[in-house]
Amino acid sequence: MAPRVLVSDELSETAVQIFRDRGVEVDYMPKLGKDKEKLAEIIGQYDGLAIRSATKVTDKLLANATNLKVVGRAGIGVDNVDIPAASKKGVIVMNTPFGNSITTAEHAIAMMFAVARQLPEASASTHAGKWEKSKFMGVELFNKTLGVIGAGNIGGIVCDRAVGLHMKVVAYDPFLSEERAKALGVQKVELEELLARADFITLHVPLTDKTKGILNAESLAKTKPGVRIINCARGGLVDEAALAEALKSGHVAGAAFDVFEVEPATDSPLFNLPNVVVTPHLGASTTEAQENVALQVAEQMSDYLLTGAVQNALNMPNVTAEQAAVMGPWIKLASHLGAFIGQMTDEPIRAINILYDGRVADMNLAALNQSVIAGVLKAQNPDVNLVSAPIVAKDKGIQISTTRQDKTGVFDAYIKVTMVTDKRERSVAGTCFADGKPRFIQIKGINIDAEVGRHMLYTTNEDVPGIIGLLGMTMGKNGVNIANFTLGRSGVGQDAIAILYLDQALDPKVVETLENTGMFSQVKPLEFVGA
Repeated sequence: MAPRVLVSDELSETAVQIFRDRGVEVDYMPKLGKDKEKLAEIIGQYDGLAIRSATKVTDKLLANATNLKVVGRAGIGVDNVDIPAASKKGVIVMNTPFGNSITTAEHAIAMMFAVARQLPEASASTHAGKWEKSKFMGVELFNKTLGVIGAGNIGGIVCDRAVGLHMKVVAYDPFLSEERAKALGVQKVELEELLARADFITLHVPLTDKTKGILNAESLAKTKPGVRIINCARGGLVDEAALAEALKSGHVAGAAFDVFEVEPATDSPLFNLPNVVVTPHLGASTTEAQENVALQVAEQMSDYLLTGAVQNALNMPNVTAEQAAVMGPWIKLASHLGAFIGQMTDEPIRAINILYDGRVADMNLAALNQSVIAGVLKAQNPDVNLVSAPIVAKDKGIQISTTRQDKTGVFDAYIKVTMVTDKRERSVAGTCFADGKPRFIQIKGINIDAEVGRHMLYTTNEDVPGIIGLLGMTMGKNGVNIANFTLGRSGVGQDAIAILYLDQALDPKVVETLENTGMFSQVKPLEFVGA
């Protein structure tokens, strides 16, 4: 059955056609995002939701989204999506951070020119029939110092354009490496130095607890007299009231803002001040950018729903289509190993330790980890999935550790999962053969070779004669066909295990029959969804 996607905001027809061309059913209802009740009424029918900024993806909406797997935001900002609630629900949230990067960077440069030469005021004056040439004395950008706060994707483009204008560029970004700074042609500095040196300051960081109010009364006081401030990133990065006071005092010579603390901005301390340029959040508003982000979100959502590839997700490790093709069997194995551990314990889990050996250690371990964790937790909570698993594990206080190592044994690669409780440790290892089928290769330190099936039976016993016959006879008497039968033992007369791949689920009475023989220390039916 083809996945269904709802487009509840304005999206280009070309983007909608991408869904159709890829084999995804799509309903285009661009006005629905503003109708919360109607959207909540029908959202349960869809696997994907494509939005811009009008649709609000809230906890209440997600409660009705019984089939929703992915929300795609055409654009960078996801302020209208409750990401923690989506994660707990198991819904991937994607955005399109690169589709409007150039457009936003160009807007910042345009705003810098506008405030440097007082272009809006000069234009209004001239339209009014005045000729106030001497009133609008501007400044050159040539040879001025531009301070860039945040030199990531958009900030990096601004740095590149500013270098082309022969400005001296200094950048503050804790994640900016010296090599990257050198490649951009900028000098990496601390915030204090940037404030003291910059003739122009432009912001290109997300709004977080650390960046909120990064330019406030205290930091503005440390800036160079006559500085000009440009913000085309996020409202709230600059204290607008403090900036207004600095503008009135003359310490700040001008400001250009495309974003505001409250939007839509119908009022702001910056409004109607001289040499303040304001625009209504136009950073991404070009024909090219709107088309690019729409096409990008359609491709990303289609890739995920059809192939499992994850791009630009905010609550899930990215997995390319190429990685998904190679990792598919290993992701399934990771899930089965977790499911084995989860079904084998009814005690609170303190830790899950995951070992990757050989070539699997070079894969996307974040995605594999989430498969293991989801497999473990599904035994107690069937609603857990790859997205919600890490959050559920964190809420339960489960510690997750990962180890990778070079090839150490006869297998090219394997994964070993160890679960730790207050009473015991339990481990299981597995690999994928050339046929792509997952195999269990070790349980409790005992080597085996067991193909994984939907329905399985695991038993432990002392290594004595008659166990194979007893298991076979019991299955036969109860009409249960054995597809595969694997045995292992730690030594002659020591601990032994059996794992049976069955064609059907076991009736509890069969399990009770085996337990009543007194031959087994453990009899555990297992189920592996997707095997």
